[in-house]
Amino acid sequence: MRIGVPELVVILLIVVIVFGPTQIPKLTKMFGKSIKGFREGMAEEEDKNEHAGSEKEGE
Repeated sequence: MRIGVPELVVILLIVVIVFGPTQIPKLTKMFGKSIKGFREGMAEEEDKNEHAGSEKEGE
């Protein structure tokens, strides 16, 4: 099931109505920072897992 253009337009209209056009740049900035933090956290976890795996192999 894919989201098409009409669905995206409806979602965008709801966001504009709920938050107002002046808040949208702030929301997108917060969303971008959240995604960046999530990706950095995932990368750190992968590094920890790789490091722990290499220590076990060395035993």
